[in-house]
Amino acid sequence: MARVAHDVVVVGAGPNGLAAAVVLARAGLSTLVVEAGDTPGGGCRSGPLTLPGFVHDYCSAVHPLGAASPLFRELELTRHGLAWIDPPAPLAHVLADGSAVMLERRVNVTAAQFAGDALAYRDLLGPLVDRFDDLLPLLLRPLWAAREHPLLLARFGVHALRPMRALAERRFAHEPARALLAGIAAHAMVPLEAFGTTAFALVLAMAGHAVGWPLARGGSQAITDALVACLRAHGGALELGRRVAHLSELPPAHAYVLDLTPRQLLAVAGDRLPERYRRRLRGFRYGPGVFKIDWALRAPIAWRDPNCARAGTVHLSGTLADVAAATTAVHAGRLARPPFVLLAQPSLFDDTRAPAGRHVAWAYCHVPHASPVDAAAAIEAHVERFAPGFTATILARASRNAVEMERYDANYVGGDINGGLADLRQLLVRPAPRLDPYSTPAPDIFVCSSSTPPGGGVHGMCGYWCARSVLARVFA
Repeated sequence: MARVAHDVVVVGAGPNGLAAAVVLARAGLSTLVVEAGDTPGGGCRSGPLTLPGFVHDYCSAVHPLGAASPLFRELELTRHGLAWIDPPAPLAHVLADGSAVMLERRVNVTAAQFAGDALAYRDLLGPLVDRFDDLLPLLLRPLWAAREHPLLLARFGVHALRPMRALAERRFAHEPARALLAGIAAHAMVPLEAFGTTAFALVLAMAGHAVGWPLARGGSQAITDALVACLRAHGGALELGRRVAHLSELPPAHAYVLDLTPRQLLAVAGDRLPERYRRRLRGFRYGPGVFKIDWALRAPIAWRDPNCARAGTVHLSGTLADVAAATTAVHAGRLARPPFVLLAQPSLFDDTRAPAGRHVAWAYCHVPHASPVDAAAAIEAHVERFAPGFTATILARASRNAVEMERYDANYVGGDINGGLADLRQLLVRPAPRLDPYSTPAPDIFVCSSSTPPGGGVHGMCGYWCARSVLARVFA
């Protein structure tokens, strides 16, 4: 190899690429991050999508796993300008009659809404929330690294590996508790009859109780900006506007860390990898896409149930059966009517997001993989149903369908924002069967994207564990 220009070159300045780079730079390695975009962040960016003065999150907006991330806490990102805003209630799930069931910060307060299901909810979530600081680090790591607290992990797994629909129907007698957890499980973008979907509901619900579902003041870009500041504070460098088509375009380095999903990995480094591994990467499966819409509003959303205004996130809507039907429809190749809508309303709690008296909101629904469908009218009609007069408050809108989401970020293949289908098999083994999933058969090539464990979300832990692999395999 030619004389190296850097110890490590990282391709991609999303949260995981930046997280890996920070860990490596902190270890004293010369680290360069190259990013195709004009700004860093990947899906963790913010800007004026609609009108001047309105700040919108381009993809991720609400960050329970960001606030709880062991890495982000260790890095003390608040020292680099990040401020978390915690709405009074993490989540409102709207039922068919327009009333909302709330995920509150306290387990007992949430359970009190559920009448005959209160004890069942407390028994399910209470022990997990009590051990949250022990349990979450076990879940945000690859299987080979989870050695502590085996009994706690087993207790979680007994419930988590089950299908959400089966657990909800067996454990709860009434609709509010079933619907609340079903809506949270829908973040998996997998049919609720699938094994492992309960894991998503439990992780995000217990995070809501333990740390909330917070927003980043000023927009999700603040998380990225804090990571970049941390990187530079440790001597790392960032180069923007540099699209990498092949590893040969990069300066010589001891290791290359790629914040890429398998499709891009094959394009950029496939000729450096053996055919058996390439075949496994070609078999990696991507999930449904999303259709996303942002609004500039003249007034806050006037929900039929005013409790919704206490929540940063609102799920629309319905029963367990309604949510299950919507997820199943998408996997069958059609848009659910009405769609299951996930909505964020950050300007209720963050006055930096819009001019005085104005507001922003953000919503998306799941759509079939790579679907060009325009779901704006369906989403707006669904919001209008539970907030009469909503459409009259819209000053401007901006939207992206699943195809446009991939155009915005190549890692969103077919509009899949989770880095790959999160069914049980790919949740546990991604991107290919390998004891160290961040390494590849090429000793200097590593993968740190959300296509590696623990998967999607803005938490940086894919990058953290990848960096640990690089340090052990290349720089030990």
